[in-house]
Amino acid sequence: MSAHTTSRRDRLRQATVEEIHVTVRRLLVAQGSAAVTINAVAREMGMSGPALYHYYASHDELVGAVTAGFFRELAETMEQARDAHADAPIGDRLLSVCRAMRAWAIAHPAEFGWIFASPIAPPNRRQDSVRHQAALRFEQVLLDLTVELWQAQPFPVPDLAGLPASLREQLTAYSATIEGRLPPEAAHVFLTCWIRLYGLLCMEVLHQLDFAYTDLEPVFEECLRDLSAKLSLDYSEPPLTEGRRPS
Repeated sequence: MSAHTTSRRDRLRQATVEEIHVTVRRLLVAQGSAAVTINAVAREMGMSGPALYHYYASHDELVGAVTAGFFRELAETMEQARDAHADAPIGDRLLSVCRAMRAWAIAHPAEFGWIFASPIAPPNRRQDSVRHQAALRFEQVLLDLTVELWQAQPFPVPDLAGLPASLREQLTAYSATIEGRLPPEAAHVFLTCWIRLYGLLCMEVLHQLDFAYTDLEPVFEECLRDLSAKLSLDYSEPPLTEGRRPS
């Protein structure tokens, strides 16, 4: 009886946690980040503010848990795009993953905004929290593919000795944190690609380029074309989908 009662209690708690997350997401999308307060979430659910603290000890903990869910959802989307082309060349898988990341981000701008505002801690200072574990899973998707590419067909890299000393030190430290899966010079290429890709996507989702562009898909594809060349990969056009114009 006790085990049955505990199991039922756990199920009820999990159902409430899921409802909290759904409520937070609804408030975030409809009214923005400032609307997501403990009292607002509790009010939407017909609870009291103090009752919600039985599930999350603080607003930061609540935001962290919900953001972790967004990270996992985005990572799953990217993994599904990767696995849907499991037998394809590495370049096609990389492009599919990048396009899946953009598709999710522009379909969920509020959620992506929370991810963007949630920095991924360096591995040597990573916190043991659901948010950082989910962020690590997201981070690994493109890293794993880049490592696979490097092992199969190493791409051009700069001469490490020709880089500024501070940059060499940071790249060497980063390579160590990923267990040397990419040497420092290859890590430099990976991070350069990531900065350009993620930076462009953040600017698009946050409407920082609206002054010049109304459709950033061609700009994003141009970015992918340039990154493919940098990694010595063949660029392939995205498949035509309903509503997408041929380039």
